[in-house]
Amino acid sequence: MNQPRLSDHAYAGIVELIKSKDLEVGARLPSEAGLAEMFGVSRAIVREALVRLASDGITEARRGAGSFVKSRPSERLAAFMPMSELPATLGSYEVRFVLEAEAARLAATRRSSLEMAHVDEGMDMLREALLSNAPAHDEDMELHRRIAAATGNPAFLIAFDALWSDVEKIMRAGVDISRSRPPEVIATMLREHELIVGAIRAQDAEGAALAMRWHLWEGRRRLMP
Repeated sequence: MNQPRLSDHAYAGIVELIKSKDLEVGARLPSEAGLAEMFGVSRAIVREALVRLASDGITEARRGAGSFVKSRPSERLAAFMPMSELPATLGSYEVRFVLEAEAARLAATRRSSLEMAHVDEGMDMLREALLSNAPAHDEDMELHRRIAAATGNPAFLIAFDALWSDVEKIMRAGVDISRSRPPEVIATMLREHELIVGAIRAQDAEGAALAMRWHLWEGRRRLMP
């Protein structure tokens, strides 16, 4: 087993520890040495896992005090993926922050009238799905694909489609978790997409990139309670 897989093992183990021990937000995790012994890995592997957990907003490090629970993944996530897949699935956000923010930027700069019409149509389909009881993940995926296509560079679509498995799980889980909450959560999700599309329509490259990055950041946060 190579180091990335060991790190995934430690990452998933810490998430499971948070859940099984019912650790609340603010609770202190065991020391690096304790976690290393618990999962049968080195402290370096545990440290790598903690860095990734902090990046995903699940833990936070406090200098001289250790690591603490920052947020707990929603219990509903288990319906869409085993916890062993959580590191890779959430890790896809790091790629999407780069890939999709730049795709939105280029789409705003390069999109043709026809491509804009396709993006607007995708937005209309997503709006209809989100405001109904439909799953909506297919429409969500399609809008993001149409934005990637509007860059005029097919490599963006190839790269986005390579992430399909992880992105599809996230989009399914995100809509399901959001619908379990007050109606304004879905309204916020809808508004985030409208801001991206609006910036592309206005050919506001920086605004489109910022709106996409914000949407992805908030999407990851919605996977937590």
